[in-house]
Formats: sequence, structure tokens, C-alpha cells
Amino acid sequence: MARYTGPSWKLSRRLGISLSGTGKELEKRPYAPGQHGPNQRRKLSEYGLQLQEKQKLRHMFGVNERQFRRIFNDAGKMAGIHGENFMILLESRLDNLVYRLGLARTRRQARQLVNHGHITVNGGRVDIPSYRVAPGQVISVREKSRNLDIVKEAVEVNNFVPEYLTFDADKLEGTYNRLPERAELPSEINESLIVEFYSR
Repeated sequence: MARYTGPSWKLSRRLGISLSGTGKELEKRPYAPGQHGPNQRRKLSEYGLQLQEKQKLRHMFGVNERQFRRIFNDAGKMAGIHGENFMILLESRLDNLVYRLGLARTRRQARQLVNHGHITVNGGRVDIPSYRVAPGQVISVREKSRNLDIVKEAVEVNNFVPEYLTFDADKLEGTYNRLPERAELPSEINESLIVEFYSR
């Protein structure tokens, strides 16, 4: 199943969350797209709620269904709570951490930076967005890529880096200090519904 590349604002409104992280998509019209406006919300079935939650998280991280399922299965093999482990594994993806460090303004932009070889992990170039970063590893922008406008612009506007990361804006380098706790991960997701979805 291919990654979604359609209009992200429309998708944000359908899922009821801001996929860009700016919240702008929902400011003007905080309801699902479609010709009937805000009065078309029908009550979702239990399955519908579970599916919607899965789609929310999958589109938030920009992961295709196969990858998403694989990460979910990996999370099930870890000690602890399956849903929480799943969220932590998604959060540990290289493209997501590039976004969290503020080196890109959206996850889509972060994925592009990684794809095009602008990012290193512990000094070695990594061009796989789904690369799983381990605590203690250092993520940097390559020497040759430091003058990229999208990186400069992103760093200028970013004023929040989560506590499980440290970031040095002068060096354009961040460290993944530890795995995040559930309270530090997206609060608008109810991951237990996703566990239920895949356990059907």
C-alpha cells in the first residue's frame, strides 16, 4: 500500500488532527471535508473508531501500512505495554527525530532531508527515514548541507525540543538521550484502540 501523497489539509480535517503540527488546517473549518459542511458527522462504530485512530497515527508519521504493521509487530515483542512501545518505536524513527529536533518544519520535509542524504547518525550518513535511532546516538546535518535554506528556516522558528533530546543549534546536531515516556508523546492518539484494531 503506497504512502498517502494527497492533500494533507483535507486529510487533517477528515481525521480531526493537525498533520502539519501547526494546527492551521483546523482553524477555519474544524470539521470533515465534504459538501454537507459540519453537519455530516455520523457516529462511528467501534471498528470505525479503531480504524480512524490507526489512520491518524499512520498519517501523522507518514508511514505506509506495511511499515506501520511491521513496527506494531516489533513493539509486541518488547517488554511493557504494546501500544506505548509502538508509539516509542515510531518516535525513534530518524525522520521523526529530525523533525523533533527542529531541523525540518514538517515530518514530510524531514523525510526528504534524510532521503537526500543530508543527515548523519554518529557521523555516518543515513538515508533511510525509517532508520531506528538508539538512545545515545547523535543526529547531525552533514557539513555540506548546513547552508540549506529549509534547515536554516526550520531552526529559526523552532523553539521547542522535547526533553528526551538535546539540540545544539550552532552545530546543527542533536542527541537522542533516552526513550520518550508516554506523557511526552502525542496526546491526541489513543493507542489502545490501535492495539484492538490489529487484535481483531
